[in-house]
Parts: sequence; C-alpha cells; structure tokens
Amino acid sequence: MTLHFSVLASGSTGNAIYVETEEHSFLVDAGLSGKQMEALISQINRDMGKLSGLLVTHEHSDHIKGIGVLARKYKLPIYANEKTWSAMNGLIGEIPTEQKFTFHMETVKSFGSLDIESFGVSHDAAEPMFYVFHQNGKKLVLITDTGYVSDRMKGIISNADTYIFESNHDIQMLRMGRYPWSIKRRILSDVGHVSNEDAAIAMSEVIGDQTKRIYLAHLSQDNNMKDLAKMAVTQTLEGQGMRVGEQFELFNTDPKIPTALTAV
Repeated sequence: MTLHFSVLASGSTGNAIYVETEEHSFLVDAGLSGKQMEALISQINRDMGKLSGLLVTHEHSDHIKGIGVLARKYKLPIYANEKTWSAMNGLIGEIPTEQKFTFHMETVKSFGSLDIESFGVSHDAAEPMFYVFHQNGKKLVLITDTGYVSDRMKGIISNADTYIFESNHDIQMLRMGRYPWSIKRRILSDVGHVSNEDAAIAMSEVIGDQTKRIYLAHLSQDNNMKDLAKMAVTQTLEGQGMRVGEQFELFNTDPKIPTALTAV
C-alpha cells in the first residue's frame, strides 16, 4: 500500500491538497470554487465523487471557499474541530448533520491503514490545525498558515518523508510592498505566516534521515516569487550544513496548477 498526494492549489488565492491510499482519499481544504476544485482534481485523473472526506484546517476563505458546494453535491463527510465548525457557520451554507464530523485537535483518526494526526498551529483563526498522514512507516506533513513553528510542532512533524511547508513571504518584499501596515504587521506576527528564512530554519530542525521531498507552499502572490523562495530556503538550509538536492529535493507549488500525483 502506498500513500500518494498532490498539492492541487497553494497560495493566497486558494489552497487544497489531495491525499490517497489504495482504500481512502481525502481533500485537505477546498479554497477555490466548486468548479475550480472539480477541474483541479480531474487534472490528476481523480474523481471528486470517490472522496472519503474533506479535512478542514481553518475557516479562512482561501481554505474553505468550495467546501459547502462540494459537500452538498457529492455528499462528502466534512471533518473539522468544534471551534472551526462554529467559525464556518454562515460561510459555507447548510451542511447535513450526517456529513458533519468533529476532528479534535491533537488526536488521531484511523481510516484502514491510514492514520491522520491533527496538530495546532499559530494563526489568527478560531482553532487552526494541520495534519500528519501516517501509513506503513511513511509520514506526510502539511504545515502552512502559522506565524512560527513551535518546539511542540517540531516534535510532531519531525523526520517526515515529505513536507508541504509554508514559505509565505520574502520579508523585504513584504516591508517594501503595497500592503497597508496593519496587514504587514499581521503577516509578520506570531499568528501570521512564516517567511522564507524562518520556514527554512524550522525545516533544518525537523528534517531527518527519512526526509526526501519538501514542497514550498502558500507563497504570497504579492510578497514572494518561486525562484526567490527556493533560493532563500536553499541558502538557509545549506548554511545549516544540509545538502539540498542530495539529501532531499525542494519543489515549488502553484496557485492554479496541481503537482504531479506522487508517492510519499
């Protein structure tokens, strides 16, 4: 049995990640319209109607925009913690009770051979949490939308085979950019988003012998660029004595183009 994934979309305009085993398949977030989500999942030759469920990280619109439409059209089970469910009230329309499931923070849900572990992050949402997928010794970590990576988080996400890791902004681009200061301050805060350098420092503390792939995710369209993020992360990691391209590979993600469906 093999764990596969695709980052369907990643960035400030919408986020969604597809994860599957031979028995089960899940979306983590659906931050684009229902039609866009259907188009993205068809690009990796998968069928929305065959999903086992949809896992929600938090209630911001770039993570939940398509959830209500998809839940109703495909009768999908939706998993979120209680505070996120409350915060989504009025944002995603009515979801039938039998499709609403509570996934508490810092717990594990098992679906056949797949264990999904939830953990809290530091972001300005009701109770934001991300997920670690475990199957047959393989470990896939999803971590974006956090202002910093705490020691507790590092303990949970350490030595994964694959990371989908936030690399949101270049600090200089953000400081010099067109955003109002209130938004800049939010992004730079402990409940905002991690910069390229801060992401790389956190990566350097969790990468282990198993780690083979790191995907840079949730890049700001205004305050980052793919090449810049990759260069900054590479320089910081190599400054910590790591051999990028030998020990592990770095990959970009895109707001509109899914990554290839890949084994963890």
